[in-house]
Amino acid sequence: MDTFLHWLQHETSGLLTLCAVGIAVLLLMIIKFRIEPFIALIVSGLLIALAAGLSVQEIVGTAQKSSESLLEGGFAGILGHITAIVGLGTILGSMLEASGGAQLLTRRLLAAFGERRAPLAMGLSGLVFGIPVFFDIGIFVLAPLVYVVARQGKRSILLYCLPLVAGLSMTHAFLPPHPGPVVAAGLLGVDLGWVILMGFACGIPAFIASGLLYPVWIGNRIHLPVPEDMLAAADAVAEKNAAEGRRDPSLGTVGFIIGLPMVLILGATFGSVTLPKGSTALNVLTFFGNPTVALTIAVLLSFWLLGTRRGMTGKEISELTGAALRPLGMILLVIGAGGFFGKVLAETGVGEALAGSLQSTGLPVLVSAYVISSGLRIAQGSATVAIVTTGGIIAPLLHAGDYSQAQLALIAVAIAAGSIIASHVNDGGFWIISRYFGIPVKDMLKSWTVLETILSVVGFAMAALLSALVP
Repeated sequence: MDTFLHWLQHETSGLLTLCAVGIAVLLLMIIKFRIEPFIALIVSGLLIALAAGLSVQEIVGTAQKSSESLLEGGFAGILGHITAIVGLGTILGSMLEASGGAQLLTRRLLAAFGERRAPLAMGLSGLVFGIPVFFDIGIFVLAPLVYVVARQGKRSILLYCLPLVAGLSMTHAFLPPHPGPVVAAGLLGVDLGWVILMGFACGIPAFIASGLLYPVWIGNRIHLPVPEDMLAAADAVAEKNAAEGRRDPSLGTVGFIIGLPMVLILGATFGSVTLPKGSTALNVLTFFGNPTVALTIAVLLSFWLLGTRRGMTGKEISELTGAALRPLGMILLVIGAGGFFGKVLAETGVGEALAGSLQSTGLPVLVSAYVISSGLRIAQGSATVAIVTTGGIIAPLLHAGDYSQAQLALIAVAIAAGSIIASHVNDGGFWIISRYFGIPVKDMLKSWTVLETILSVVGFAMAALLSALVP
């Protein structure tokens, strides 16, 4: 028994076996027993820590003090970095949604591009509006416009809904303030400004391939009409808005609110490269370009420009903010539990053993990150679980290398790209799209699943290409 424990806790092969069993237990609990991912991550992390021989004090602390334990430290480390960013981004998106900014943007794009290029307009709507709002919220808000445009065009609904969801998916996967890229940045220790730059550089080509080119090809081969009940729902939304006399904000205001935090964050990133350390200009850019500060400014401006200036009361804004934050609980729990899981892998030596094994195969870290993330995504369906687990596994590999911020950002993009590959029946987004656009499961597999795979593969290919070029 002692020999077995020594092998399991100290030998590379034993540590790798421990890691494999821990991940297998994690997937079994999520897939087979339908246990909530955050509970499965905690249980898997505790089992690995105990099996690796860590003391109870190291794992959970003592009755008097537990703040330095792996359990609390793992949760606090990642949540301290991302909670405010994700929360503020969610509030900003809810203000844009409630003000009618999304519908305004889409209508203006449709008017500018015309009926013939309506799929392009829908894709750009998803791309722009997807920056501040969650993927599913974007679908809920913009779906009625898809129904109307598809009815007018008299063509397959796939031609219009796929570009929209591709834009929403790209921003959700690759750009802050969405949880995935923010978590990846926190786990790998990379500045969010670099994640934004590399997210755009990798995500735009991936969006063009998956959201503009592929929908034209598949939309001309699978003809699906707009469901009648969806058309009735779209007409009801239009009638309600007309009856309420809702006054839309200006397009400039919407663009300003969406773009301001991006500009502030990127200003701090470029300032850190071009300005002398300790200079007043750099300090100003660093303060206002901090993601939490930048998003707080944008949120406060949205309260005024999209809220009070357009007749909303303080009570209405407060209720809207509270409603927007309620769904974040489960997301943050999963992220926190993933932080604990990753910290256990690092503390037990499993991460270092895995790092050595991956390095011995000759695979670059960026490729390893993508492969691991893709495997976890396909197996259990959650992009967030794939990202937090992969981040915990990959982080030890980075300690031995001298990686620049740009290179770390590309590794974060590779993890995010792997986390969206091959969306199928174990992914909640699969069923949201199927329900909202009336797409049968077999056609979802031919359209949405393939689209997500193209988005993932092209995004990763761009990250691999750029990693060979950036210092």
